[in-house]
Amino acid sequence: MALLQMEFRSETLKRTVPVNIILPIEKFRGPYPTLYLLHGLTDNCNGWLSYTRIRLWAEDSGLAVVMPSGENSFYMDILVKDGCLGDFGEYIGRELVEVTREMFPLSHRREDTFLAGLSMGGFGACRNALKYSDTFGKAAILSGALHFYEYPVDWVETQGNILGEARNFGNLEETRNTDRNPRYLIHALQDDPTRQFPAFYIACGLQDHLLEANRSIAKALSEAGADVTYEEGEGVHDWYFWDAYIQRVLKWLDYSAEKKA
Repeated sequence: MALLQMEFRSETLKRTVPVNIILPIEKFRGPYPTLYLLHGLTDNCNGWLSYTRIRLWAEDSGLAVVMPSGENSFYMDILVKDGCLGDFGEYIGRELVEVTREMFPLSHRREDTFLAGLSMGGFGACRNALKYSDTFGKAAILSGALHFYEYPVDWVETQGNILGEARNFGNLEETRNTDRNPRYLIHALQDDPTRQFPAFYIACGLQDHLLEANRSIAKALSEAGADVTYEEGEGVHDWYFWDAYIQRVLKWLDYSAEKKA
């Protein structure tokens, strides 16, 4: 297995960005099925490596894993288009995939290209898998921070706004019918006969304060015609839950990689 830590200048984000990549080169051949794995709020591209056994599981199963840093962006495009921060949605949904496919032996097939994340990254996986559904064949949401348009505005602006992250969404009522809202993207995809939904895996802990938001989005996706696997289990919003359930995600992905002779 190779663990690569690199930086490249992102044209979308207008700066140099870090990325971690796992390649199972010792046991498997490329092109590799690939999981783009997103971290949560206040974390960075090292989170999944530090708190889970993703390196071991990727090596054993033949999966390439790409872990970018999303800062505290919720993996969305910025509202101020003449600003210097850049568009994290486009970065995840287009540029990062293009760059890593050029640099490494990754599969270019939609059915081999996956997106997943926890909490803020779960929101990013939901939003960007829907927006870039031509790229991602499957998406997994663990304890997704999907509450911004699912819970009452006063709850979001108080209990669901730890660091002021609600500001990323702008005025929630004004942006409700934009691509910042997963429900808007669900309806847009449902109404477009030229596109198809990715398959979704969604899991949340029974003691997690975001449980109802995850249930709600899972129901909306299923009613719109998406293939949805939804699971709940004992747990709160922490790494113990995510470490356990990322293993379930890898089994659910049900990909195949070619072993070396």
